[in-house]
Amino acid sequence: MNFKATLLGLTILTLTSCTTKAQQTTHEVKIVSEMKNVMWKGQLYGNIHLDTIANKTNLYGLGPVEYLAGEILIIDGNSYKSTVTSDSTMKVEETYDIKAPFFGYANISKWTEQSLPDSIQTIQQLETYLDKVTKNSLRPFMFKLTGVVDQATIHIVNLPKGSKVSSPDEAHKGQKNYELQNEQVDIIGFFSTEHKAIFTHHDTFLHMHLISTDRQKMGHLDEVLFKKGTMKLYLPTE
Repeated sequence: MNFKATLLGLTILTLTSCTTKAQQTTHEVKIVSEMKNVMWKGQLYGNIHLDTIANKTNLYGLGPVEYLAGEILIIDGNSYKSTVTSDSTMKVEETYDIKAPFFGYANISKWTEQSLPDSIQTIQQLETYLDKVTKNSLRPFMFKLTGVVDQATIHIVNLPKGSKVSSPDEAHKGQKNYELQNEQVDIIGFFSTEHKAIFTHHDTFLHMHLISTDRQKMGHLDEVLFKKGTMKLYLPTE
């Protein structure tokens, strides 16, 4: 092979490598540790301190607080922690000074917006819809929803201090559920068909946290009924 051909080959290889790297790093979701290590192995300690995430620009993320003492949501570069204060109240504070036993996050600078079809009102319907419309997209991915929920149930993990965990039931001991009605909300979600027990529960492709637009309520989304005609879905721009 002559010098020119070798140089051309190296140039193509370099460009291909750069393109591949760019595709991999564009809105790529980074996952720290695994849900099953918390639920089954009792590894409740923090594996990531959120303040150590170097790039907080256009940052989105979700996970529980270490020792299952609350919930975390990062949206538009702002980090929120929710903790239980009573059966009917919670505390939501803005802070990056939090540790999580497992966590997923991504930097997403550009979104593609669409109106969520009125036929999509529940988590199960949303899961099926996302799986259908993202068959050719980079997975896993994070997404965003904004709009009004007719009804929603969120929870905050609230494990009693000193508890030992060796099963999901034990991990959710002390958990508090909160009901929302006719509320304007933002939702940050994670979708993957390959992360069951790693970053989604064993029976779903989704992991979602909801926060009210007044930032007074936030938690893991368990059930929802989207208000028809109000929901916008944002997917990362490829």
